[in-house]
Amino acid sequence: MAEIEFKPDRSAYVRAHAWMAATGMGGAMAVLWFMDSPHIWTGAVGGLAAIALRGWYMASEELAVVWTLTQETLSGPAGRSVPLSQIEAVRTMGSYVQVITQGGEKHLIKYQADPAATLNAIERAKA
Repeated sequence: MAEIEFKPDRSAYVRAHAWMAATGMGGAMAVLWFMDSPHIWTGAVGGLAAIALRGWYMASEELAVVWTLTQETLSGPAGRSVPLSQIEAVRTMGSYVQVITQGGEKHLIKYQADPAATLNAIERAKA
């Protein structure tokens, strides 16, 4: 098996942030409505601004993270290395792929264009 790299996808990153913005906008508006504020609409503006700023600020860092799958290990940022024999479960969560080890450690491979393909590649390598 050749080495496989899992790189983040910019459109998946934008899509994830759009969902976060929608949730943040709705949550902020609900809090203001609960507080009986006459300016509920400002929650939408604030929620959108917060997530847009976060997305812009974190993009260069998040989109540079690469995970590498070899015949023996799954390696990621900050020197993370998971032997394939230690992987207990692999599951998708939106555009993320979560890898859980037998020791209970959890790792996220974020912003995948095709999370099912990433999951299948890891499962095939384990087998």
